[in-house]
Amino acid sequence: MTRIAYTKPSITEHEVAYATDAARNGWGVKCYDYINRFEAAFAAHLGVPHAIATSSCTGAMHMGLAALGIGVGDEVILADTNWIATVSPIVHLGATPVFVDIDPATWCISPDAAAAAITPRTKAIIATHIYGNLCDMTALLALGDAHGLAIVEDAAEAIGSVCKGRPAGGMGRFGTFSFHGTKTITTGEGGMFVTSDAALFEQVLTLSNHGRARGQTKQFWPDMVGYKYKMSNVQAAIGLGQIERIAELSARKREILAAYRRHLAPFQGLSLNPEPEDGVNGAWMPTLVFDAALGITREACLAAFGAADIDARVFFHPLSSLDFFTPQPANRRAWDIPTRAINLPSYHDMTDADIARVCDVVAGLVRGGA
Repeated sequence: MTRIAYTKPSITEHEVAYATDAARNGWGVKCYDYINRFEAAFAAHLGVPHAIATSSCTGAMHMGLAALGIGVGDEVILADTNWIATVSPIVHLGATPVFVDIDPATWCISPDAAAAAITPRTKAIIATHIYGNLCDMTALLALGDAHGLAIVEDAAEAIGSVCKGRPAGGMGRFGTFSFHGTKTITTGEGGMFVTSDAALFEQVLTLSNHGRARGQTKQFWPDMVGYKYKMSNVQAAIGLGQIERIAELSARKREILAAYRRHLAPFQGLSLNPEPEDGVNGAWMPTLVFDAALGITREACLAAFGAADIDARVFFHPLSSLDFFTPQPANRRAWDIPTRAINLPSYHDMTDADIARVCDVVAGLVRGGA
């Protein structure tokens, strides 16, 4: 019996051809050709005017927050349910992360909890669209307008998610995406910064290239101390091939989530990624939360899936539970849900038999097989 991986990319001859061309010919005057094409294609897909390909989503977030002027003495509000990549740029900039609780249905930041955490030191709120689920952007954007705060979208996991006709990542002051090998589209490692703010775009573009402004005529003359977060041309070639297949890749992710819904529909007490009434869930990572009454724990899930030779990922631990942050157990849902949840396999070429095999493990857990 073949082991079922929790995720892997979909790479075709289309991407291989682009990457081969970049490796053979993408040098000298052509060294940015695929980067420029990837950025343009991604911006067009998202419906925003500006996109900058980066070496990681973390780097994109770091530069975006830096360009907003966030630093020592400032506070940035974010959900306690997050991966470390979302909070590390805040810490690197010397600002203070403020962890708040999540919405019980979406597992994303609670707008009410965010509102309650605002102080005179607050400069931004990060809206992380966890596992493809959408934050309540209507409420968060209204909150930003009311308090003069930047609403930043961490859309690392949300390519393909849409809120009221607007794509995730394209609604806030800026958005960031990840192209890690686990994501719906990949460049191996990599990310994207997007914005509709022309001035912010120029600032981040300068920061991304060692502080060298594109209008600077002096050779090797930085205008500020910047970063080195650029994507390579070969990576961008793969990314271009992937974004040209985005409709197919996103549709397959949604098909897999729908299949899980069908298979697990007969069982009570199970919650999968919610589909918003006024939008689309990009379904990057189908995630299953068990009702507390079932008594099924994360550890039981890991043991059952391991015994069935199936990879499964744990739901993100609350950031405030990490040793280097102050615990915030008052964020009750962020601390509780991970103890009874599991990410399900969702790679693009999963078969119906693979999905059924995963669901058999879930059925065994529900029926007391743990």
